[in-house]
Amino acid sequence: MEKPKVVSAEEWQQSRDELLKAEKEATRALDALAAQRRRLPMVEFADSYTFDTPSGAKPLLDLFEGRQQLVVYQFMDNGPSHYCPGCTAFTNNVPVTALAKLAGLGVTWVTVSNMPLAQIEAYKARMGWTLPFVSSHGTAFADDCGAGRGFMLSVFLRDGDTIYRTYSTTSRGVDRILFTHNILDITAYGRQEDWEDSPPGWPQHPTYG
Repeated sequence: MEKPKVVSAEEWQQSRDELLKAEKEATRALDALAAQRRRLPMVEFADSYTFDTPSGAKPLLDLFEGRQQLVVYQFMDNGPSHYCPGCTAFTNNVPVTALAKLAGLGVTWVTVSNMPLAQIEAYKARMGWTLPFVSSHGTAFADDCGAGRGFMLSVFLRDGDTIYRTYSTTSRGVDRILFTHNILDITAYGRQEDWEDSPPGWPQHPTYG
């Protein structure tokens, strides 16, 4: 296994300072994106779905739990006894202890899937998950969000009983909130996935291998 080049402390600091300039530029670019995101318009989203939850059937409005904003991660439904490894890895990275902090700031988190609730509950027990997880099985929610048979992260805001959709992302767009990916991105070997631009000899493997 190859390793990074060994240099003097002075050379390392010079290289680190050069990278820091690029990192600062990226941070400013992300700040600008966040500012642009806060200025997105919103679209009214009908509350015409009935979600199956451990405490009974609920409309979308009830998933807010009285708070003003709702973040929904849509977990792929790959059929009975089949679970998306990417969605599983994502859900493993949701910091459950932080959900209370979000709630205190008026934001509710819920994971939604077209899987039947019984299948969800069985997988939750197997994985040891305690985060809120409900079923949209039999509804058009996934299609209306644009997730279809895939995964998606969506944000909703309510004004009284009226619901609006303010943001959505999918694919690499969810990377920015994955703890392990962000930690691996600052290590010498990165995520060690075969799509990454790494020096020759760096350890790499298929993303879901």
